[in-house]
Amino acid sequence: MMRFRLPQKVGRQRCQSVSRMTRSLTSSSSSPNGGTDLDVAVIGGGIIGCATAREMLSRRPNLKVGIFEKEQGLGMHQTRNNSGVVHAGMYYKPGSMKARFCVEGMRKMYEYCDAKKIPYRKNGKLIMAVEEHELPGLEAIYERGNENGVPGLEMVDADGIQQLEPNARGLKAVWSPETGIVDFQKVCLSYAEDVRAGGGEIHTGFHFKNLEVENAGQSTERIRIFADDGREVSAKRVITCAGLHSDYVAKSGAGGSADPHITPFRGAWLTVKEEYLDLVKTNIYPVPDPRFPFLGVHFTPTMRNELLLGPNATLAFQREGYRYRNINLRELLPTLMHPGVQKAMAQHLVTGVKEMFRDFFVGANLRRLQRYVPSLSHDHIEGWKSGVRAIAVNQNGILDEFVIEEGVKGRVMNVRNAPSPACTASLRLAQEIVDYAENYGIFSGIASDAASDVYLGKNTRIKKETEQLSLRLEGTSTN
Repeated sequence: MMRFRLPQKVGRQRCQSVSRMTRSLTSSSSSPNGGTDLDVAVIGGGIIGCATAREMLSRRPNLKVGIFEKEQGLGMHQTRNNSGVVHAGMYYKPGSMKARFCVEGMRKMYEYCDAKKIPYRKNGKLIMAVEEHELPGLEAIYERGNENGVPGLEMVDADGIQQLEPNARGLKAVWSPETGIVDFQKVCLSYAEDVRAGGGEIHTGFHFKNLEVENAGQSTERIRIFADDGREVSAKRVITCAGLHSDYVAKSGAGGSADPHITPFRGAWLTVKEEYLDLVKTNIYPVPDPRFPFLGVHFTPTMRNELLLGPNATLAFQREGYRYRNINLRELLPTLMHPGVQKAMAQHLVTGVKEMFRDFFVGANLRRLQRYVPSLSHDHIEGWKSGVRAIAVNQNGILDEFVIEEGVKGRVMNVRNAPSPACTASLRLAQEIVDYAENYGIFSGIASDAASDVYLGKNTRIKKETEQLSLRLEGTSTN
Protein backbone atom coordinates (compact mmCIF):
# COMPACT_ATOMS: atom_id res chain seq x y z
CA MET A 1 0.00 0.00 0.00
CA MET A 2 1.25 3.42 -0.90
CA ARG A 3 1.87 5.83 1.95
CA PHE A 4 0.81 9.42 1.36
CA ARG A 5 2.89 12.16 2.95
CA LEU A 6 0.69 15.17 3.34
CA PRO A 7 1.92 18.67 4.15
CA GLN A 8 1.09 20.04 7.57
CA LYS A 9 -1.23 23.00 7.40
CA VAL A 10 0.17 25.95 9.33
CA GLY A 11 -2.06 28.91 10.16
CA ARG A 12 0.76 31.47 10.13
CA GLN A 13 -1.47 34.51 9.80
CA ARG A 14 -3.66 33.34 12.67
CA CYS A 15 -0.64 32.54 14.85
CA GLN A 16 0.71 36.04 14.31
CA SER A 17 -2.68 37.51 15.22
CA VAL A 18 -2.90 35.45 18.41
CA SER A 19 0.68 36.38 19.27
CA ARG A 20 -0.17 40.07 19.00
CA MET A 21 -3.20 39.56 21.25
CA THR A 22 -1.06 37.75 23.83
CA ARG A 23 1.63 40.44 23.78
CA SER A 24 -1.02 43.06 24.47
CA LEU A 25 -2.00 41.13 27.58
CA THR A 26 1.50 40.58 28.91
CA SER A 27 3.49 43.58 27.77
CA SER A 28 2.95 45.60 30.95
CA SER A 29 3.83 42.71 33.27
CA SER A 30 7.51 42.76 34.07
CA SER A 31 9.39 39.50 34.44
CA PRO A 32 8.57 38.28 37.95
CA ASN A 33 11.43 37.81 40.37
CA GLY A 34 11.11 37.87 44.14
CA GLY A 35 8.65 39.82 46.22
CA THR A 36 5.60 38.69 48.22
CA ASP A 37 2.98 40.61 46.31
CA LEU A 38 0.58 37.84 45.31
CA ASP A 39 -2.26 36.34 47.28
CA VAL A 40 -2.82 33.52 44.78
CA ALA A 41 -0.60 32.26 41.97
CA VAL A 42 -2.23 30.18 39.23
CA ILE A 43 0.22 27.84 37.51
CA GLY A 44 -0.89 27.34 33.91
CA GLY A 45 -2.24 29.81 31.37
CA GLY A 46 -4.63 27.58 29.45
CA ILE A 47 -8.38 28.03 29.37
CA ILE A 48 -8.89 26.43 32.82
CA GLY A 49 -6.15 28.45 34.51
CA CYS A 50 -7.42 31.72 33.03
CA ALA A 51 -11.06 30.87 33.84
CA THR A 52 -10.09 30.04 37.42
CA ALA A 53 -8.19 33.30 37.93
CA ARG A 54 -11.14 35.18 36.43
CA GLU A 55 -13.60 33.44 38.75
CA MET A 56 -11.50 34.21 41.84
CA LEU A 57 -11.35 37.89 40.98
CA SER A 58 -15.06 38.05 40.21
CA ARG A 59 -15.77 36.80 43.75
CA ARG A 60 -12.90 38.47 45.60
CA PRO A 61 -11.87 41.60 43.71
CA ASN A 62 -9.28 42.56 46.33
CA LEU A 63 -7.21 39.43 45.73
CA LYS A 64 -3.81 39.87 44.13
CA VAL A 65 -3.81 37.11 41.52
CA GLY A 66 -1.14 36.17 39.00
CA ILE A 67 -1.14 33.62 36.15
CA PHE A 68 2.17 31.96 35.29
CA GLU A 69 2.50 30.27 31.89
CA LYS A 70 5.61 28.57 30.50
CA GLU A 71 4.90 29.44 26.87
CA GLN A 72 5.21 32.92 25.37
CA GLY A 73 1.47 32.93 24.70
CA LEU A 74 -1.66 31.74 26.48
CA GLY A 75 -3.69 28.65 25.61
CA MET A 76 -1.02 27.28 23.29
CA HIS A 77 -1.62 23.55 23.74
CA GLN A 78 -4.88 21.74 24.55
CA THR A 79 -6.85 25.00 24.52
CA ARG A 80 -5.72 25.79 21.00
CA ASN A 81 -5.23 22.37 19.42
CA ASN A 82 -8.68 20.83 19.59
CA SER A 83 -11.75 20.52 17.39
CA GLY A 84 -13.30 23.74 18.75
CA VAL A 85 -16.68 22.12 19.42
CA VAL A 86 -19.05 23.51 22.04
CA HIS A 87 -20.47 20.23 23.32
CA ALA A 88 -24.08 19.90 24.44
CA GLY A 89 -23.70 17.06 26.98
CA MET A 90 -25.41 13.94 25.62
CA TYR A 91 -22.45 11.58 26.00
CA TYR A 92 -21.88 11.68 29.73
CA LYS A 93 -23.24 9.56 32.57
CA PRO A 94 -26.30 11.26 34.09
CA GLY A 95 -25.46 12.96 37.36
CA SER A 96 -21.72 13.04 36.71
CA MET A 97 -19.73 16.24 36.93
CA LYS A 98 -19.08 16.07 33.19
CA ALA A 99 -22.78 15.80 32.39
CA ARG A 100 -23.82 18.63 34.70
CA PHE A 101 -20.95 20.94 33.85
CA CYS A 102 -21.25 20.43 30.10
CA VAL A 103 -24.94 21.32 29.92
CA GLU A 104 -24.49 24.32 32.22
CA GLY A 105 -21.15 25.23 30.64
CA MET A 106 -22.54 25.29 27.11
CA ARG A 107 -25.15 27.84 28.14
CA LYS A 108 -22.58 29.93 29.99
CA MET A 109 -20.18 29.75 27.03
CA TYR A 110 -22.75 31.10 24.57
CA GLU A 111 -23.79 33.83 27.00
CA TYR A 112 -20.17 34.83 27.54
CA CYS A 113 -19.41 34.88 23.82
CA ASP A 114 -22.48 37.03 23.20
CA ALA A 115 -21.42 39.46 25.91
CA LYS A 116 -17.82 39.65 24.65
CA LYS A 117 -18.75 39.53 20.95
CA ILE A 118 -16.63 36.42 20.38
CA PRO A 119 -17.82 34.80 17.13
CA TYR A 120 -19.33 31.32 17.31
CA ARG A 121 -21.77 29.31 15.26
CA LYS A 122 -24.49 26.88 16.36
CA ASN A 123 -24.11 24.54 13.43
CA GLY A 124 -25.39 21.49 15.30
CA LYS A 125 -24.18 17.91 15.49
CA LEU A 126 -25.28 14.63 13.91
CA ILE A 127 -24.25 11.51 15.83
CA MET A 128 -24.72 8.91 13.13
CA ALA A 129 -25.23 5.16 13.15
CA VAL A 130 -24.21 3.66 9.81
CA GLU A 131 -24.52 -0.04 10.77
CA GLU A 132 -27.28 -1.94 12.55
CA HIS A 133 -25.13 -2.92 15.53
CA GLU A 134 -24.59 0.80 16.33
CA LEU A 135 -28.31 1.51 16.80
CA PRO A 136 -28.56 0.45 20.48
CA GLY A 137 -25.63 2.72 21.31
CA LEU A 138 -27.29 5.58 19.47
CA GLU A 139 -30.54 5.06 21.39
CA ALA A 140 -28.57 5.09 24.64
CA ILE A 141 -26.98 8.44 23.73
CA TYR A 142 -30.40 9.90 22.93
CA GLU A 143 -31.85 8.71 26.25
CA ARG A 144 -28.80 9.89 28.18
CA GLY A 145 -28.92 13.31 26.52
CA ASN A 146 -32.57 13.77 27.44
CA GLU A 147 -31.87 12.70 31.02
CA ASN A 148 -29.01 15.22 31.17
CA GLY A 149 -31.32 18.01 30.01
CA VAL A 150 -29.65 18.60 26.65
CA PRO A 151 -31.94 21.01 24.77
CA GLY A 152 -33.55 20.23 21.41
CA LEU A 153 -32.39 16.65 20.82
CA GLU A 154 -34.10 14.78 18.00
CA MET A 155 -33.79 11.29 16.56
CA VAL A 156 -33.79 11.46 12.75
CA ASP A 157 -33.94 8.74 10.10
CA ALA A 158 -31.92 8.38 6.91
CA ASP A 159 -34.03 10.97 5.08
CA GLY A 160 -33.73 13.36 8.00
CA ILE A 161 -29.95 13.02 7.93
CA GLN A 162 -29.85 14.03 4.26
CA GLN A 163 -32.16 16.96 4.85
CA LEU A 164 -29.78 18.27 7.49
CA GLU A 165 -26.57 17.32 5.68
CA PRO A 166 -27.04 16.37 2.00
CA ASN A 167 -23.67 14.63 1.60
CA ALA A 168 -24.04 12.47 4.72
CA ARG A 169 -25.39 8.92 4.73
CA GLY A 170 -26.56 6.90 7.71
CA LEU A 171 -29.35 4.73 9.12
CA LYS A 172 -30.32 7.00 12.02
CA ALA A 173 -28.80 9.89 13.91
CA VAL A 174 -29.20 11.97 17.02
CA TRP A 175 -29.48 15.62 16.00
CA SER A 176 -28.24 18.20 18.53
CA PRO A 177 -29.12 21.70 17.26
CA GLU A 178 -27.44 23.48 20.20
CA THR A 179 -23.97 22.06 19.56
CA GLY A 180 -21.70 24.71 18.09
CA ILE A 181 -18.17 25.76 17.26
CA VAL A 182 -15.90 28.48 18.66
CA ASP A 183 -12.19 29.30 18.80
CA PHE A 184 -11.39 28.37 22.40
CA GLN A 185 -8.05 30.15 22.33
CA LYS A 186 -9.90 33.41 21.66
CA VAL A 187 -12.15 32.60 24.61
CA CYS A 188 -9.07 31.94 26.77
CA LEU A 189 -7.53 35.26 25.76
CA SER A 190 -10.78 37.01 26.62
CA TYR A 191 -10.73 35.42 30.08
CA ALA A 192 -7.18 36.72 30.43
CA GLU A 193 -8.34 40.21 29.47
CA ASP A 194 -10.94 39.94 32.24
CA VAL A 195 -8.20 38.99 34.68
CA ARG A 196 -6.10 41.99 33.70
CA ALA A 197 -9.14 44.27 33.90
CA GLY A 198 -9.73 42.97 37.42
CA GLY A 199 -6.20 43.86 38.49
CA GLY A 200 -4.61 40.44 37.96
CA GLU A 201 -1.17 39.82 36.51
CA ILE A 202 -0.22 37.57 33.60
CA HIS A 203 3.32 36.31 33.17
CA THR A 204 4.32 34.23 30.16
CA GLY A 205 7.66 32.53 29.61
CA PHE A 206 7.74 31.36 33.25
CA HIS A 207 8.65 27.65 33.10
CA PHE A 208 7.67 26.19 36.48
CA LYS A 209 10.30 24.05 38.21
CA ASN A 210 9.05 23.53 41.78
CA LEU A 211 7.64 25.28 44.81
CA GLU A 212 8.46 25.37 48.51
CA VAL A 213 6.46 26.45 51.56
CA GLU A 214 8.66 28.70 53.70
CA ASN A 215 8.06 29.52 57.37
CA ALA A 216 4.93 27.35 57.56
CA GLY A 217 2.49 28.45 60.23
CA GLN A 218 4.26 31.72 60.90
CA SER A 219 3.21 35.24 60.03
CA THR A 220 5.99 35.35 57.45
CA GLU A 221 4.80 32.17 55.72
CA ARG A 222 4.96 32.23 51.93
CA ILE A 223 5.14 29.84 49.02
CA ARG A 224 8.23 30.28 46.88
CA ILE A 225 7.74 29.35 43.23
CA PHE A 226 10.82 28.67 41.13
CA ALA A 227 11.30 28.73 37.36
CA ASP A 228 13.81 26.69 35.36
CA ASP A 229 15.85 29.80 34.59
CA GLY A 230 16.36 30.63 38.27
CA ARG A 231 13.65 33.26 38.61
CA GLU A 232 11.50 33.15 41.72
CA VAL A 233 8.14 34.55 42.80
CA SER A 234 6.17 34.12 45.97
CA ALA A 235 2.50 33.90 46.87
CA LYS A 236 0.36 33.04 49.86
CA ARG A 237 -1.59 30.36 48.00
CA VAL A 238 -1.25 28.39 44.76
CA ILE A 239 -3.72 26.71 42.39
CA THR A 240 -2.19 24.54 39.67
CA CYS A 241 -3.95 24.09 36.32
CA ALA A 242 -1.08 22.69 34.28
CA GLY A 243 -2.86 20.48 31.72
CA LEU A 244 -0.41 18.12 30.04
CA HIS A 245 2.04 18.71 32.90
CA SER A 246 -0.47 18.62 35.77
CA ASP A 247 1.05 15.55 37.43
CA TYR A 248 4.61 16.88 37.23
CA VAL A 249 3.62 20.24 38.69
CA ALA A 250 1.47 18.68 41.43
CA LYS A 251 4.36 16.44 42.54
CA SER A 252 7.02 19.18 42.42
CA GLY A 253 6.41 20.53 45.91
CA ALA A 254 2.67 21.11 45.48
CA GLY A 255 1.71 18.14 47.66
CA GLY A 256 0.16 16.10 44.86
CA SER A 257 -0.52 12.38 45.12
CA ALA A 258 1.32 9.85 42.96
CA ASP A 259 -1.68 9.37 40.68
CA PRO A 260 -3.23 10.24 38.35
CA HIS A 261 -0.39 10.04 35.84
CA ILE A 262 -0.77 12.02 32.62
CA THR A 263 -0.40 10.00 29.44
CA PRO A 264 -0.22 12.15 26.29
CA PHE A 265 -2.26 11.01 23.29
CA ARG A 266 -1.61 12.54 19.92
CA GLY A 267 -4.59 13.22 17.69
CA ALA A 268 -4.17 14.07 14.00
CA TRP A 269 -6.78 15.64 11.75
CA LEU A 270 -6.83 15.71 7.98
CA THR A 271 -7.57 19.19 6.64
CA VAL A 272 -9.77 19.88 3.63
CA LYS A 273 -8.90 22.18 0.72
CA GLU A 274 -10.56 25.57 0.78
CA GLU A 275 -12.64 24.91 -2.33
CA TYR A 276 -14.26 21.90 -0.62
CA LEU A 277 -15.09 23.46 2.75
CA ASP A 278 -18.79 23.26 1.91
CA LEU A 279 -18.61 19.44 1.84
CA VAL A 280 -20.40 19.47 5.21
CA LYS A 281 -21.70 22.35 7.31
CA THR A 282 -22.50 20.59 10.56
CA ASN A 283 -20.50 18.42 12.95
CA ILE A 284 -20.76 14.74 12.03
CA TYR A 285 -19.78 12.25 14.75
CA PRO A 286 -19.87 8.45 14.96
CA VAL A 287 -21.49 6.45 17.73
CA PRO A 288 -18.53 6.33 20.16
CA ASP A 289 -16.98 3.21 21.60
CA PRO A 290 -17.78 3.36 25.34
CA ARG A 291 -14.47 1.67 26.21
CA PHE A 292 -12.47 4.78 25.29
CA PRO A 293 -12.45 8.44 26.41
CA PHE A 294 -12.49 9.52 22.76
CA LEU A 295 -15.48 10.35 20.58
CA GLY A 296 -14.09 8.86 17.36
CA VAL A 297 -13.12 10.49 14.08
CA HIS A 298 -15.53 13.19 13.00
CA PHE A 299 -16.18 15.99 10.50
CA THR A 300 -15.77 19.38 12.15
CA PRO A 301 -16.04 22.82 10.53
CA THR A 302 -14.16 25.41 12.58
CA MET A 303 -14.27 29.15 13.17
CA ARG A 304 -10.80 29.30 11.59
CA ASN A 305 -12.22 28.56 8.13
CA GLU A 306 -11.22 24.90 8.23
CA LEU A 307 -12.90 21.54 7.86
CA LEU A 308 -11.18 18.98 10.09
CA LEU A 309 -11.48 15.22 9.66
CA GLY A 310 -10.47 13.28 12.75
CA PRO A 311 -8.79 13.08 15.14
CA ASN A 312 -7.35 9.65 15.65
CA ALA A 313 -5.71 8.72 18.97
CA THR A 314 -2.16 7.36 19.31
CA LEU A 315 0.33 7.46 22.15
CA ALA A 316 2.57 10.54 21.96
CA PHE A 317 6.24 10.05 22.79
CA GLN A 318 6.50 13.26 24.79
CA ARG A 319 4.04 15.55 26.56
CA GLU A 320 3.98 17.97 23.64
CA GLY A 321 4.71 15.41 20.95
CA TYR A 322 2.85 16.80 17.97
CA ARG A 323 4.94 14.71 15.58
CA TYR A 324 6.16 11.12 15.84
CA ARG A 325 9.74 12.35 15.76
CA ASN A 326 9.13 14.31 18.98
CA ILE A 327 10.57 11.87 21.53
CA ASN A 328 11.52 12.58 25.14
CA LEU A 329 12.66 9.44 26.97
CA ARG A 330 12.49 11.15 30.38
CA GLU A 331 8.77 11.67 29.79
CA LEU A 332 8.08 8.49 27.82
CA LEU A 333 9.66 5.87 30.09
CA PRO A 334 7.61 6.70 33.23
CA THR A 335 4.50 6.48 31.07
CA LEU A 336 5.42 3.07 29.66
CA MET A 337 6.31 1.77 33.13
CA HIS A 338 3.08 2.94 34.79
CA PRO A 339 0.86 -0.07 35.73
CA GLY A 340 -2.34 1.64 34.62
CA VAL A 341 -0.85 2.51 31.23
CA GLN A 342 0.43 -1.04 30.80
CA LYS A 343 -3.01 -2.40 31.63
CA ALA A 344 -4.72 -0.11 29.12
CA MET A 345 -2.15 -0.91 26.41
CA ALA A 346 -2.58 -4.65 26.93
CA GLN A 347 -6.35 -4.39 26.70
CA HIS A 348 -6.37 -2.21 23.59
CA LEU A 349 -3.19 -3.17 21.74
CA VAL A 350 -4.99 -4.10 18.51
CA THR A 351 -6.99 -0.86 18.50
CA GLY A 352 -3.80 1.14 19.09
CA VAL A 353 -2.01 -0.53 16.18
CA LYS A 354 -4.99 0.17 13.90
CA GLU A 355 -5.02 3.83 14.93
CA MET A 356 -1.32 4.20 14.14
CA PHE A 357 -1.79 2.39 10.80
CA ARG A 358 -4.54 4.82 9.79
CA ASP A 359 -2.32 7.70 10.82
CA PHE A 360 0.41 6.59 8.42
CA PHE A 361 -1.85 5.51 5.55
CA VAL A 362 -4.30 8.21 4.52
CA GLY A 363 -6.34 5.82 2.39
CA ALA A 364 -7.20 3.72 5.43
CA ASN A 365 -8.29 6.81 7.31
CA LEU A 366 -10.40 8.00 4.39
CA ARG A 367 -12.25 4.67 4.19
CA ARG A 368 -13.32 5.09 7.80
CA LEU A 369 -14.55 8.63 7.11
CA GLN A 370 -16.33 7.63 3.89
CA ARG A 371 -18.74 5.54 5.94
CA TYR A 372 -20.41 8.84 6.86
CA VAL A 373 -19.74 10.96 3.77
CA PRO A 374 -19.24 8.61 0.79
CA SER A 375 -18.36 11.43 -1.63
CA LEU A 376 -15.19 12.28 0.35
CA SER A 377 -12.04 11.53 -1.67
CA HIS A 378 -8.30 12.01 -1.47
CA ASP A 379 -8.67 14.98 -3.84
CA HIS A 380 -10.42 16.86 -1.03
CA ILE A 381 -7.46 16.59 1.35
CA GLU A 382 -4.99 19.43 1.75
CA GLY A 383 -2.78 18.40 4.67
CA TRP A 384 -2.90 17.62 8.36
CA LYS A 385 -2.61 19.14 11.81
CA SER A 386 -2.31 17.61 15.24
CA GLY A 387 -2.94 18.12 18.93
CA VAL A 388 -2.01 16.30 22.12
CA ARG A 389 -4.58 15.38 24.74
CA ALA A 390 -3.82 14.70 28.41
CA ILE A 391 -5.26 11.33 29.45
CA ALA A 392 -5.19 10.72 33.21
CA VAL A 393 -4.40 7.19 34.35
CA ASN A 394 -4.33 5.61 37.80
CA GLN A 395 -3.40 2.08 38.85
CA ASN A 396 -6.69 0.72 37.49
CA GLY A 397 -6.60 2.39 34.08
CA ILE A 398 -8.03 5.50 32.46
CA LEU A 399 -9.82 8.18 34.48
CA ASP A 400 -12.46 10.08 32.56
CA GLU A 401 -13.80 12.50 35.16
CA PHE A 402 -12.64 15.85 36.48
CA VAL A 403 -10.15 15.43 39.34
CA ILE A 404 -9.35 18.22 41.80
CA GLU A 405 -7.19 17.56 44.86
CA GLU A 406 -5.91 19.39 47.88
CA GLY A 407 -2.13 19.54 47.74
CA VAL A 408 -0.28 21.23 50.58
CA LYS A 409 -3.06 21.47 53.16
CA GLY A 410 -4.81 24.82 53.15
CA ARG A 411 -2.24 26.32 50.81
CA VAL A 412 -2.15 24.54 47.44
CA MET A 413 -4.84 23.00 45.28
CA ASN A 414 -4.20 20.97 42.12
CA VAL A 415 -6.44 20.43 39.11
CA ARG A 416 -5.19 16.98 38.12
CA ASN A 417 -7.55 16.08 35.28
CA ALA A 418 -9.71 18.31 33.10
CA PRO A 419 -10.76 16.18 30.11
CA SER A 420 -13.22 17.11 27.39
CA PRO A 421 -15.67 18.85 27.70
CA ALA A 422 -13.41 21.08 29.83
CA CYS A 423 -13.24 23.87 27.24
CA THR A 424 -17.01 23.97 26.85
CA ALA A 425 -17.47 23.76 30.62
CA SER A 426 -14.59 26.09 31.52
CA LEU A 427 -16.71 28.76 33.21
CA ARG A 428 -18.69 26.18 35.20
CA LEU A 429 -15.58 24.17 36.03
CA ALA A 430 -13.85 27.33 37.26
CA GLN A 431 -16.75 27.90 39.64
CA GLU A 432 -16.28 24.40 41.03
CA ILE A 433 -12.52 24.83 41.38
CA VAL A 434 -13.00 28.02 43.37
CA ASP A 435 -15.77 26.38 45.41
CA TYR A 436 -13.31 23.64 46.37
CA ALA A 437 -10.68 26.26 47.18
CA GLU A 438 -13.14 27.98 49.49
CA ASN A 439 -13.99 24.69 51.18
CA TYR A 440 -10.33 23.77 51.62
CA GLY A 441 -9.68 27.12 53.29
CA ILE A 442 -7.34 28.25 50.53
CA PHE A 443 -8.46 31.87 50.94
CA SER A 444 -8.44 31.87 54.73
CA GLY A 445 -6.32 34.65 56.16
CA ILE A 446 -5.69 36.50 52.90
CA ALA A 447 -7.30 39.56 51.36
CA SER A 448 -10.87 39.16 50.13
CA ASP A 449 -13.96 41.19 49.49
CA ALA A 450 -16.59 41.02 52.22
CA ALA A 451 -19.31 40.46 49.65
CA SER A 452 -17.66 37.17 48.71
CA ASP A 453 -18.88 35.49 51.93
CA VAL A 454 -21.91 34.16 50.03
CA TYR A 455 -19.53 31.94 48.06
CA LEU A 456 -17.90 30.23 51.05
CA GLY A 457 -18.05 26.45 50.65
CA LYS A 458 -20.45 25.63 53.47
CA ASN A 459 -23.18 23.95 51.45
CA THR A 460 -23.79 20.22 51.60
CA ARG A 461 -23.03 19.56 47.94
CA ILE A 462 -19.53 20.97 48.09
CA LYS A 463 -18.73 19.16 51.33
CA LYS A 464 -20.04 15.88 49.97
CA GLU A 465 -18.07 16.20 46.73
CA THR A 466 -14.94 17.11 48.67
CA GLU A 467 -15.31 13.90 50.68
CA GLN A 468 -15.61 11.99 47.41
CA LEU A 469 -12.35 13.30 45.99
CA SER A 470 -10.41 10.36 47.37
CA LEU A 471 -12.81 8.00 45.63
CA ARG A 472 -12.31 9.86 42.37
CA LEU A 473 -8.56 9.65 42.71
CA GLU A 474 -8.78 5.91 43.29
CA GLY A 475 -11.07 5.86 40.29
CA THR A 476 -12.79 3.17 38.34
CA SER A 477 -11.38 2.15 35.00
CA THR A 478 -13.52 3.15 32.02
CA ASN A 479 -12.05 0.28 30.00
